[in-house]
Amino acid sequence: MPLNTAMVGASTAAITHDVDARWIMAYAAGLADQNPRYLNTQAGIVIAHPVFPVCLEWPVILGSRHLPGYESVTPAEGARGVHAAHDLHLYRPIRAGDRLTTQATVIGLQQIKPGAAQLTRLDTVDTEGKLVCRTYQLGISRNVEVVGAPATVEVPPELPQRLNAASKPRRFPIPVMAGAAHVYTECARIWNPIHTDRKVALAAGLPDIILHGTATMALAVTRLVDECLGGDPTRVRRLGGRFTAMVLMPSTLTLEILGDEGGTLFFSVLTQDGQSAFSQGFLSYQ
Repeated sequence: MPLNTAMVGASTAAITHDVDARWIMAYAAGLADQNPRYLNTQAGIVIAHPVFPVCLEWPVILGSRHLPGYESVTPAEGARGVHAAHDLHLYRPIRAGDRLTTQATVIGLQQIKPGAAQLTRLDTVDTEGKLVCRTYQLGISRNVEVVGAPATVEVPPELPQRLNAASKPRRFPIPVMAGAAHVYTECARIWNPIHTDRKVALAAGLPDIILHGTATMALAVTRLVDECLGGDPTRVRRLGGRFTAMVLMPSTLTLEILGDEGGTLFFSVLTQDGQSAFSQGFLSYQ
C-alpha cells in the first residue's frame, strides 16, 4: 500500500530523554572507542560521541510511522525501509546530565525509482528550547508507491562538496567483531530486528543480520576524530554521507580519508570485499 504526501509537514510527538553518563559511556563502549572524553568521569562531565544523537532520534523515527499518510503501509512494506543518507548538525556537545527533547518532522516525500523517498528533519533541544543538534535524514521505502504530488516544505542545507579529487587517500582498517550489531543495539538503545534477529533478517531478503548504518558511520567518525582532530570530538560541527552497502560480521572495514578542504574531511568506508558501505562522507570541524 502507498505512502501519502499528506504526511509532509506533520510532526511527531516530542520525546524527552535524560542523558546520563552510563548511556554516553555505553555508546562509546559499543564502538570500542576508548576516548577518555566519553569515559573518564573522574576528569569531569563526560560528553557524548558525535554520532550519539542517533540514539535520541530513533524513538521519534518510529513515531513517524504513525503519522497520517503512513497508515496504509503494511508491516512487510515497513520492513523494506532503509536509511539512505544522513546529515547531522551539532551546535554543541551533548553532556551527561542533559535533558533533551527530540521531535521528527516529515519535510519531503516523493516517488523515485527504488520506491518512496522520505526526507525527515529531526530536532533536539535542551530545557531552554535551544537547538542542540539537527539531522536531515533520507529514508527509502523500497517498492512502495507514493500517492499525491511530490511535496516539500523545506529544502535542506547544501552538503559540503569536495573540490580537489587528486589527493591520495589515507587508509585505516576498522575491525568489526562478530557480535557488533548486538552490542551496538543494546548500547545505543536502537532496536531493529534485522540487526540482531537472523530469522527476521533472512525473511527481509538479507543474507544475514547486518550492522546498523549508523554504527558504520560512527566507527568511521571515531577514527577521524582520533587521526585528524587530536582526539577532540568537541571540534565536530557537522557530519554525514550516504549508506550504500551492507556490512556483515565479522569483517574488516577500510576507512578512506580522501582529503581535508576548508575544515571539512571527506571520506568513505569500504567493506571487506571492496564495496562502498558509506559514500560521500563528510565531517566538518572547527
